[in-house]
Amino acid sequence: MPGGREGRQELPPQSPEEQARAICLRLLTGSPRTRRQLADALHKRGIPEEVSQQVLSRYEEVGLIDDAAFAGAWVESRHRGRGLARRALAQELRTKGVHATLVEEALGLLDSEQEEQTARELVERKLRSTRGLERDKRIRRLAGMLARKGYPEGMALRVVRRALEAEGDEDAADGLGYPGE
Repeated sequence: MPGGREGRQELPPQSPEEQARAICLRLLTGSPRTRRQLADALHKRGIPEEVSQQVLSRYEEVGLIDDAAFAGAWVESRHRGRGLARRALAQELRTKGVHATLVEEALGLLDSEQEEQTARELVERKLRSTRGLERDKRIRRLAGMLARKGYPEGMALRVVRRALEAEGDEDAADGLGYPGE
């Protein structure tokens, strides 16, 4: 079929710079990306390193790539939507290539009271599904759920104990091994 696949016209070959810009714009159209995510995508597509750095630097200059804004939005979205704690959020941001100082700044938006409130809400939602189980199993399930979301052990156990006490399971506090709390 003349004109290429599916009736499209053949385009002239693109320079590496044009290819890099097209790849970045296509990826950024779907969702925000970090500089490293874009650099990795360009590398996988065989774009030379110096061309990648030039295009990515230009995109940072004009504000199309902003790792600080990405990190802040990521923390807000994932904490609110999934209930993830600071530790889990930091790990996710590091795997996306966000610099450590930007990770810390973004996590600074999330205070410990807000984090603990989210942990309480998560436990409240899960509490009903553990009714009828023995006390130790409930504690393990609830604290384990919080641990998988990145909450520190002390906070997780404290929140679980208080939730079980509020529910009327007075024995729950006895099995946590944290006297005086």
